[in-house]
Amino acid sequence: MLNSCYICQKEVSHKCSLNVHYGTHTNEKPYSCEVCHKEFSNKYNLYRHYRTHTNAKPYSCDVCHKAFSEKYNLYQHCRTHTNEKSFSCDVCHKEFSHKNSLNVHYRTHTNEKPYSCDVCHKDFSLKHLLNRHYRTHTNEKPYSCEVCQKEFSDKVNLNRHFRTHTNEKPFSCDVCHKNFSQKYSLNRHCRTHTNEKPYSCDVCQKRFPDKEYLIRHFQTHTNEKPYSCLNVHYRTHRNEKPFSCDVCHKNFSKKPSLYVHCRTHTKEKPYSCDVCQKKFSDKANLNRHFRTHTNEKPFSCDVCHKNFSQKYSLNRHCRTHTNEKPYSCDVCQKRFSDKASSNRHYRTHTNEKPYSCDVCQKRFSDKHNLNRHYRSHTN
Repeated sequence: MLNSCYICQKEVSHKCSLNVHYGTHTNEKPYSCEVCHKEFSNKYNLYRHYRTHTNAKPYSCDVCHKAFSEKYNLYQHCRTHTNEKSFSCDVCHKEFSHKNSLNVHYRTHTNEKPYSCDVCHKDFSLKHLLNRHYRTHTNEKPYSCEVCQKEFSDKVNLNRHFRTHTNEKPFSCDVCHKNFSQKYSLNRHCRTHTNEKPYSCDVCQKRFPDKEYLIRHFQTHTNEKPYSCLNVHYRTHRNEKPFSCDVCHKNFSKKPSLYVHCRTHTKEKPYSCDVCQKKFSDKANLNRHFRTHTNEKPFSCDVCHKNFSQKYSLNRHCRTHTNEKPYSCDVCQKRFSDKASSNRHYRTHTNEKPYSCDVCQKRFSDKHNLNRHYRSHTN
C-alpha cells in the first residue's frame, strides 16, 4: 500500500519514507552532527555526512575491491564492470546505466529546474548543483585535501585537485589513448579529433570548441565587465601585497599569483596542452598557448575591429588609439603604455639581468636580447 503526502500528494512505499519526505516541506532538521553541528532533516543524511569526518567506506566492490562511503555509489560503480545500461530516454533513446542519470539527462529536453536556492531563488536542474551553489552564500568548505589541507566547497573540485598530487589520469581518449586528469580536458581534447565546435554565439553565430571561449567572446559584443572594483583589484590602489613567498619572501596582492610564483621554485608545471603536450605552470599561459593551435582571436578592438588572441595584446593595442601610458618609472617618472616596457626600462636603473644563457651563462636584462644572443650559439 502506498502512502501519500497530504501537501503535494507524492506517493511513497513506506511510512518512514513519508516522514522523511515531510521534512522537505517543513525544513525541519532534527538531526545534528556531533563534530561540526551541521543539521539534517533525516538520519540517513546525517550518517552519510558523518563519513566525511571518519572517511569510512563500508561498501566494497567484489570485482576490483574499490571502497565507497555510500551504497548507491557502489551500485553505480559496479555497472562500469558489466557495462549494463538498463534505462533508455524516450526522446532521444540514449541509454543509461542508472535511473538517476536518465532523470538528470531528461531535464536537458524539458529544461526543468526543480531545485531552488532559498537565498537568491536561482533554479537548478540537479540537487548537488543547488548544494554547491548554496555554499557560495555560506562560504562553507567541508571537503579537505589529505595532503595539503586545502579546503573545497564540493567533492568534485577536491577530487580534481587531489589528482595534482597523485598525477592520476583516469580519463582516456578512445582515438589516440592519451590520458587526462580531468573529464573536461578529455572532452576538449576529443574535439581536436572531430573538429567539433558545439558552442555558438547568439549574436554573430561564430562557433567555439570550448564554453569558456564563447563566454569571453560574447563579452566583446556586450562590452560587459561583470566585476566591479573587487577586493583583489582594490589592492592595486593601496599597493597592498598580503601574500608572501616562503622561499624568497616576494610579496603578492593575489593568492593565485603567489601559487604561480611558487612554481618557479618547485619547477612544477601541472597544466598540459592537449595537442602538443607542452606543460605550463599556470592555466592562463596554457589557455594563451592553446590559441596558437586553434588560431582563435576572441578579443576585438572597438575602434578598428582588429582581433587579438590575447587580452593583454588587445589592451596594449588600444593604447595606440588613446595614447594612454599608465605605467610610470619610480625612479625617473618616464611613462609607458605597457608593463613589460616599464619593467624592461626599470632594469636600466637597477642593472638587473634576470635572463641567463644556458650555454655560456651570460646574463641579459630582457628576454628578447637573450633570444637574439642564443641564436649566436645555434647558428
